Amino acid sequence: MIKPAGTPFDDSPEEILDFSLEEFETDYEVAPDEELCDEFLTECDAFFAPGGVLETNARSENLKCELRPQQRTMANAIADSLCRGEHLCVEAPTGVGKSFAYLIPLIYRAKRHCRPAIISTETINLQEQLITKDIPFLSRIMGFEIKASLAKGRRNYLCRRRLAMLSGEQKDMLLPNPSLVLDIERVLNALEKGSEGSKDDFSFRVDKEVWSLICCESGNCMKAKCPYFRSCCYFKARRQWEESDIIVANHALFFTDLAMRCMEGAAGALLPNYGAVLFDEAHSLEDSASSHLGVRLSRPLVVSMLNRIYNPDNAKGLLMRQGGISPELRGRVAEARDESYGFFAAFEELLRRNNESALEIVHPENFIDNLTPKLMRLASGLQNLADDEDEEDSSFKTEIESMISRCRETVDSLDAFMHRTIPEAVYYAEEDQGGVALNATPLNIAAILSDILFNQDFTVILCSATLTVRNRFDYFISRSGFSGRTLQLDSPFSPAQAKIRLIRNLPDPKSREYRDALADEIYSAVELTQGKAFVLFTSYELLRYCQESLRNDFLDHRWQLLAQGDGSSRFRLLQEFKEDINSVLFGTDSFWTGVDVPGEALSHVIITKLPFAVPSHPLIAARMRKIEREGGNSFSGYSLPEAVLKFRQGAGRLIRNKNDKGFITILDPRMITRSYGRMFLESLPYPSEII
Repeated sequence: MIKPAGTPFDDSPEEILDFSLEEFETDYEVAPDEELCDEFLTECDAFFAPGGVLETNARSENLKCELRPQQRTMANAIADSLCRGEHLCVEAPTGVGKSFAYLIPLIYRAKRHCRPAIISTETINLQEQLITKDIPFLSRIMGFEIKASLAKGRRNYLCRRRLAMLSGEQKDMLLPNPSLVLDIERVLNALEKGSEGSKDDFSFRVDKEVWSLICCESGNCMKAKCPYFRSCCYFKARRQWEESDIIVANHALFFTDLAMRCMEGAAGALLPNYGAVLFDEAHSLEDSASSHLGVRLSRPLVVSMLNRIYNPDNAKGLLMRQGGISPELRGRVAEARDESYGFFAAFEELLRRNNESALEIVHPENFIDNLTPKLMRLASGLQNLADDEDEEDSSFKTEIESMISRCRETVDSLDAFMHRTIPEAVYYAEEDQGGVALNATPLNIAAILSDILFNQDFTVILCSATLTVRNRFDYFISRSGFSGRTLQLDSPFSPAQAKIRLIRNLPDPKSREYRDALADEIYSAVELTQGKAFVLFTSYELLRYCQESLRNDFLDHRWQLLAQGDGSSRFRLLQEFKEDINSVLFGTDSFWTGVDVPGEALSHVIITKLPFAVPSHPLIAARMRKIEREGGNSFSGYSLPEAVLKFRQGAGRLIRNKNDKGFITILDPRMITRSYGRMFLESLPYPSEII
């Protein structure tokens, strides 16, 4: 059975309100597609046509509008798929204007069918662009209101009942530190001034522990019985989703919702009854689905749950109400907490002993699980407490019942991992936030998505700038389970805007000499553009070495060196990079994708190594073994195409508009010495030279 990523601590399965309540009633009257298709297709095409809505109204707003045939083709293909009820997969290179190309047909369809469309993205930046920029602009030029909302997981919203509980007489017993009272006061003040109660809306940072005590959660939601229901931040957001034409979500929320629909039907849904879903940044579809349709459990999350019940270190928690409840029950919490440290320590020791950051667990029966009986015993004691609880204090009883559910869900996750109950999955332990996380990740994602995503009554549109390998969708289709039509658009940019530089006679990347040679070549490449460069690494270790080697040289030239992992956020690093036009940014995985720096500030992308996934990682190794078992070649059938797609993503950071120009320097000698280097070169439209 598929379940959402694993634990009661992520976006847990959420029950929706009984929609018989008047304010949530929605009648869907869907007009037959055949009666609307001709008019629908005509409207979509006319929007992007010369002299059409986009060109005419953009000029009226004094905005430069450049009509792109690729954009019109993409919009028409999406409109046609929506009419036919057929799935569509589109590769739309940077510059096509894909957000408008999919928004227009989705908006026209939602208005006609009275059912919202979901747009699922990987990055926050794209979500914000759609909600704050693209959709408001389209609403102005189209002349009618486009109702759009940003959907977030329940835990992103404040629970007024829990806030009242924490700001009342119980706060001294529940707050882990008295100094955190200030956070509660600031939240209260923000609500009085009209805050919607979303975590991201607060202009200040709320302490993580405080937020875990006041956020909305499925297990302790009283729904219509809650005294604060009418002003509930979460259900207010849900009402906005129900009334929207377009709902923007992330892949995590979408897949959690999808898994719940499979397990519980519509009653378990988090998102409204949508009529179509579009995945932007669909190149990450397999990884997103894998991480949210499996199990993940870690010690910090288990301990955090137990500390909310009772923390023996500071005598805080729910069981300290009115001077403390049952020393025997508090003892059960302390025992479970101690056992959680011992249970996960065995996996931590395994990683340490093998000097690995991740290891497959083939025989979990070799590990002693005394945590499960401790949690079951605790849940039983909490159930007795809840049964004896006075109904007048329904808020406290609700919190206790929520903790009972959390304990049982944790036991279920432990059982899934320790008894390997998820079929066709890889089970592994990996380092996580100073501890260890246990994972059970499905390997048959293509088969799962073919069933639960592409075999439903809604149309699915997939789009990304990088979906093909050697101009074919075969690899992506084999990994995602997609079935439907495909469309590959050409780039609106000129191949003359960039040049690929290959460096001859570099040492093999596995040799000791490679690091020093790499640092020297990075310096030479950066000198070519006097900064203005992204240097993309495949490991933090190599990034750190080059950072230390080049720090003084960069200082001498007044090239500010920005490096991932130095304490600044990704957002802050990008802001500094854009503001200091001669700066250089060293980044790893997260900077290969989703970064948009148009103009002179980014004139050079330097790729240190071809981005082959680490074959020793349990998930990668298991995927490769599966291919070999099925008679395929794991290198040509997985490692190589995955690397090519990521390579295209990294190189794609350079040219973001028609005025951009620059260099892509590749410092991996395998581009020249290995036959597969040609595949990487052919994946980019730019001319190359060996230097």
